[in-house]
Amino acid sequence: MCYTTRDMSWRRGVTSIACAVVWLVAVPSLGAVSFSLTAAQQEEAKRAGKRSVVADDWTGEWRVADGPGQYALVVTPFHRLALAARNAAFKNQDLAGREVESLLRDAEGQLTVWAVLRGPRADFARHFAPALVAGAQEIKPSFVQNERTALREEDGRYTARCLYVFPAQGLDARGQVTLMVRDVDDRPVARFTLNLSAMR
Repeated sequence: MCYTTRDMSWRRGVTSIACAVVWLVAVPSLGAVSFSLTAAQQEEAKRAGKRSVVADDWTGEWRVADGPGQYALVVTPFHRLALAARNAAFKNQDLAGREVESLLRDAEGQLTVWAVLRGPRADFARHFAPALVAGAQEIKPSFVQNERTALREEDGRYTARCLYVFPAQGLDARGQVTLMVRDVDDRPVARFTLNLSAMR
């Protein structure tokens, strides 16, 4: 059978699309949160951490703002391993296998969030209560560390860095959750929409 140039171009195009579809199906996406990393994801996290030493702001993927000076930094297992690889790269070192195992064991099954919050006095964040809201479900943290003495800034306001750890069980890795931070009177003081599908 004889094919024209147009037929051959069309066949090459179809073949390329088919190959791309097979590749996308065969290779797990790194564009969504994984609460337990595969070996391939671990290697990608280490490479991302090493590459980040020449990046001005490499945390943008995991950083969500809410008002001037307020933001949440989501620490997924991928982010945590990448950060460890970044710190090792600054020392011209590689992460040892035991370090990786220990780090991932501590991070597995958890969603950790550093919340940087602004307030009017040094102890403003002391009794804040965080929660993850996923649809009708409200997930309480397994660990809370509110900064008791916030740092006074040049504008006279204070910045507190608070650590919140949540169980990842039941979270949709390709969905959205909202981190709600409430004061002692149960009034919302900060709200961060975390798009887990856009994070690794």
